[in-house]
Amino acid sequence: MLHDEELEQQWHRLQEALEPQFGGDLDIQAILFIIGIQELGQGYKKLKKDDKLNVMHIAICTLLEPLGYYEFEGKDAEGWPHWKATAKLPHLKPAQQAHLMRQAVVDYFRKMEVI
Repeated sequence: MLHDEELEQQWHRLQEALEPQFGGDLDIQAILFIIGIQELGQGYKKLKKDDKLNVMHIAICTLLEPLGYYEFEGKDAEGWPHWKATAKLPHLKPAQQAHLMRQAVVDYFRKMEVI
């Protein structure tokens, strides 16, 4: 787990690395959407509002799977991935939740060698 200052540095490096392809001012929601689309693996297509929420869920499950909160079950007939909850998420204050998600995002992009 990175300390706050180091995590902020990594977070800014990630934003800078993604900026040329996706534009500036990427917040956590935008980056989660990028991860979800990547993990869905269906390329560009128009999504309904519910599908956009499902893409965000894909990202969250993908990020929290290595931490033991979800287990990948497989893909359905339409190619959408599904997970099952394996552990109850802890009750976190908003700042703690933001730290956890940023850490998970940074770890995800490190594995992909983006940062």
